[in-house]
Amino acid sequence: MTLFVDITPQEQGGEPEIGRRAGRSRWKAVGLHVGLPLLSLVLFLVLWQVVAVSGVWSEVFVPRLGTVWHAFVEMSTTHDGAIGYAGYYWWEHLYMTLRRVVVGVIIGVGVGVVLGLVMGSVPVIRRVLEPWLTFLRALPPLAYFFLLVIWLGIDEAPKITLLALAALPPAAVATTAAVGAAPVALVEAARALGASRREVLRDVIIPAALPETFTGIRLSVGIAYSSVVAAELFNGIPGIGGVVKDASNYNNTPVVLVGIALIGFSGLVIDGVLRVIEHRAVPWRGKA
Repeated sequence: MTLFVDITPQEQGGEPEIGRRAGRSRWKAVGLHVGLPLLSLVLFLVLWQVVAVSGVWSEVFVPRLGTVWHAFVEMSTTHDGAIGYAGYYWWEHLYMTLRRVVVGVIIGVGVGVVLGLVMGSVPVIRRVLEPWLTFLRALPPLAYFFLLVIWLGIDEAPKITLLALAALPPAAVATTAAVGAAPVALVEAARALGASRREVLRDVIIPAALPETFTGIRLSVGIAYSSVVAAELFNGIPGIGGVVKDASNYNNTPVVLVGIALIGFSGLVIDGVLRVIEHRAVPWRGKA
């Protein structure tokens, strides 16, 4: 006996069609995440060039893109017997800045997260330390940088200390708030099952606080980056912030723009890396 099965065209080509739709959705998502930012960048550069060529402002204020590119090339090569800018190539300046930022952020975020855990768990300590954190968070970096220079000199110590102090409050405040907002039902359930204080902190409170803590870490990195020029005001070369400050003294706008672009681009890369780490460390964020 022969059996005949009627397969409709939709059923026959169902899986390939689903695959094609998934592929189109993927490419559409890539286009939105990559294409739109690139388009906005191109439009910005075109607008900049139009304004520069029009002569509305002096080229000292709005240099042409070719002039900025020439400055970048000079910072990348040896020219007229000089190496890059102030004796260093741009990647050497960027390396020194990134090293200062990374060390300062690690110290500031490390201390901030520990303080946040303690302040969120012990209300008395929170009441004592919270005004000091608010006071430090309200201070612009330049307000205490000169004091750090008096105390620590003009070498690496005041720069790293400034970046650490800038990065500490956001991490501490975010962690404190996250610990205080840990689900009470989960904490009580863990205690009812016999979990110790340390186990409750490790298995319930810290996982619940991780999403907000990562937000605080990203804010800390951003604030540290915004403070890097201030941190490199004195003896900041090699360093991108030092380059920006030195070039501004001579109205060397193209070099200032190259420095700003390098700081901004490297900041975008670091923020992207932090997003990936956050996604892997806290996969449940937004799903529970």
